[in-house]
Amino acid sequence: MDEYQEIIMGLITNSGIAKSKAMEAISFAEKGNAEQAAECLEECKNELVQAHKSQTRLIQQEAGGTTHEVTLLMVHAQDHLMSAITTKDLARHIVELYSRLNRYEASVSITPLSGRNNQ
Repeated sequence: MDEYQEIIMGLITNSGIAKSKAMEAISFAEKGNAEQAAECLEECKNELVQAHKSQTRLIQQEAGGTTHEVTLLMVHAQDHLMSAITTKDLARHIVELYSRLNRYEASVSITPLSGRNNQ
């Protein structure tokens, strides 16, 4: 595997982990565990920083005159990155909404959403 492919695989890996962490954050928030949700969002952010570093390396190479063929693998990597960024942005809002909902439910003494049978 050459350097170009290694960078692409890094993009895919970091983006995939970031997206998984964002989804995990939503799951924790739904269960009322705001602390773990926040930790997952932080891990998501850190993975996206690494993905952006990989992407920046590719951009710098191209700006320096080293061009690469745009392969299906590269398109796949960029798709993963954009999907992870979108998922992180939405997860941040969903976690906040669950936090507000959980505080509201606690203030009015109703059965928390996380304690209901979600079918």
